[in-house]
Amino acid sequence: MARKSGAKKRRNKAAVAKSPRREETPARASPAGALSPADADAWSTRHNLLALLALCALVAISFFPATMAGFVWDDSVLTQAEPVKRLSGLWDIWFAPRNIENEAHYWPVLYTTFWLEYQLWELEPRGYHIVSLLLHLGVALMLWRLLVRLGMPGAWAWLVAAVFAVHPTHVESAAWVIGRKDLLSSLFYIGCALAWIRFTEDGRRAHYGLALLLFVLSLLSKAIAITLPVSLLIWHWWKRGRVTGVDVARIAPLLLVGLAIIITDWFYYDSIEAMSFDYTLLERVLMASQSLWFYALNLLWPSQLAVIYPHWDIGATNPLAWAALFGALAVVIGLWLARHRIGRAPLAAVLFFAVTLTPVLGLVEYGYMRYSFVADRYQYLAGAGIIALVVGAAAHGVSRLAGAWRTGAAPAIAAAPAIAVLAVLSTLTWQQSGIYRDSITFYEHITSVNPDAGHAHSNLGLAYQREGRNEEALASCRLSLEQALDHPTDKGWNGWVQMCLGEALSELGRLEEAEQHYRRAVEIRPQFVPGLAYLGAFLVNKGFQPEEALGIFQDLSRRKPNNPDYHAGTAAALGNLGRLEEALQSFERAIALAPDLENLKASRDQVLRDIQRREGGQSE
Repeated sequence: MARKSGAKKRRNKAAVAKSPRREETPARASPAGALSPADADAWSTRHNLLALLALCALVAISFFPATMAGFVWDDSVLTQAEPVKRLSGLWDIWFAPRNIENEAHYWPVLYTTFWLEYQLWELEPRGYHIVSLLLHLGVALMLWRLLVRLGMPGAWAWLVAAVFAVHPTHVESAAWVIGRKDLLSSLFYIGCALAWIRFTEDGRRAHYGLALLLFVLSLLSKAIAITLPVSLLIWHWWKRGRVTGVDVARIAPLLLVGLAIIITDWFYYDSIEAMSFDYTLLERVLMASQSLWFYALNLLWPSQLAVIYPHWDIGATNPLAWAALFGALAVVIGLWLARHRIGRAPLAAVLFFAVTLTPVLGLVEYGYMRYSFVADRYQYLAGAGIIALVVGAAAHGVSRLAGAWRTGAAPAIAAAPAIAVLAVLSTLTWQQSGIYRDSITFYEHITSVNPDAGHAHSNLGLAYQREGRNEEALASCRLSLEQALDHPTDKGWNGWVQMCLGEALSELGRLEEAEQHYRRAVEIRPQFVPGLAYLGAFLVNKGFQPEEALGIFQDLSRRKPNNPDYHAGTAAALGNLGRLEEALQSFERAIALAPDLENLKASRDQVLRDIQRREGGQSE
């Protein structure tokens, strides 16, 4: 019997030696294994509902000031978008996007949500803000689900989602209404990743089709989602340590569809707002490396957040620029060399962060570069990689400490620091959300953090002017002009600030000076629609050159036939010229486009009374 037993043992050993080596799984390689699988399942079973409620409460409390915010800055694109306000406008949103005035991108999913909300509560800001916060919460919940699917234990996956949910760098996307594009794009992006994981597990075409559909919806919310196919390749490498030809062949259709959408959007955008920044390739690379460090450090230490950050020196003589470049390369090389010891997860997280940010690092041109090289909203989704990396490293440290102390101590060790971090982030998010209360609060915050934000000074001037604070408006506009004169090639800024000065001076009764600045704005940018509209309104309201005002508004009405303000301007100019019947027709066109505007109806009624009075005088 002893001989047979020994032979059996030898056969078992041989069988083990000949069996193929089990492929390393990402969960086993992940540094986030602070809980055993059994513990993770128990945590999920007992606490999922409480964790969900806690996440909802964190978002509600942290972002509460945003529920009382108004429309600021580029929210005017929404408030002035005529297709959003018409039941038939849904067709324009999808098939005639140029009818959305001042929008230079094709983002029909974003404007479809605005269209739906306008049918429910018109332009009541609170409704839009609440929907945005619900979408932000949805992204956090989807991120939690994705991390669990990737093998991170439930408690730590929830912590990543919680940090993501209350991080103050995400206020710009969640509290700024037009920033909703980041929320929608991220929601569909994560949904696509989840569908892709399902497809790789079961091979069902339905899951592949769902992944492709969600990818398209993500791109039609914001084009930054073009990086998703590369992120999926990173996931394949993290999971198996290699990327196969089959992986590339499966992902290729997504990439081709994405490129078709992004190229179309790029040509559309460039035809509306052509621009050129004279940065060399080296300067762009240095800009990109500095931007990566900026975003990472802002995630780790979110202090002095700004809507418009100052430009920095990207010249080849700046040692910090070179330090950022070599530092970024050192991180990637170091994580690659250490992958067999610490696992592939850290490098995958860093690569996801960098790849997701690639479209906005300055390697390709985009309009916001005239204001700043960076913006909090750009790292909305990318930052999840760094947050997961930091939490995963903390989980690994807690696991080792708990093992040295006693089994089962990990939750107790991690609870207090996690609560403290969430409390600090939540407080910062509450404070940052408050700056979106109104335009004056918003622009005052920008100029206090970044006094060189000249565009914000001119917008602050207009905000002051609307509140009747005309001397403050004039001071802000003059400060903006001083900075704009140092950038003569930026015609957009120079034309805008001249227009703002015209508004401030007009309200102060200094009409000759005001007219000079209005005309200077149009001289700098002859086709600048707002500048022409402001000049036309000034001429109409002050009774100057009614023929010129009529020509301006008739031209604007032909170029933007769905804008009621331009038809109303035409009517007012015709009224000044005594052409009352034609004025009445123009007012009727304006009212047909905006039937809820009582001031248009009042102006039309006044023209009717003038016509009746004139006819009565003639009959006598």
